[in-house]
Formats: sequence, C-alpha cells, structure tokens
Amino acid sequence: MAEFILHIDGMHCGSCVRRVTQALNSTGVFEVEEVRIGAARLKAPDENPPVDAAIAALAKAGYSARLEQ
Repeated sequence: MAEFILHIDGMHCGSCVRRVTQALNSTGVFEVEEVRIGAARLKAPDENPPVDAAIAALAKAGYSARLEQ
C-alpha cells in the first residue's frame, strides 16, 4: 500500500473536514486515514496511486490540494 499526504487549502472548520473526507471517500480509491484542517493522510492499494483523482475530487468540492513532497 502507498501512503501519502495532501496539503489542502481553504479548510477552516469541522464542516470542511467532513466535506473533504466525503470527497476523498467518493473516489472509491483511497482509504482515508486522517483528515485535519489543512491536510489529509491517505492510503491506496497501488504503489502509484492516482493522486490526481484525489486532487480532482477536492477541487470539485471547492478545495485546492497538492501532494506533500
């Protein structure tokens, strides 16, 4: 399993955490380990996870995200 962290801009409260969690779960690809204001830690079964899918789901929910390097 691959684990990675996304930095997420625009989160301000618990409601944002819920929306981000729902958006990431909606992809059906990732296991959401933790979501907190500003970041999310995810696992994917593939060693080369489709990070773009997570970023696109977050953009659709109104948040910009980038992969932690």
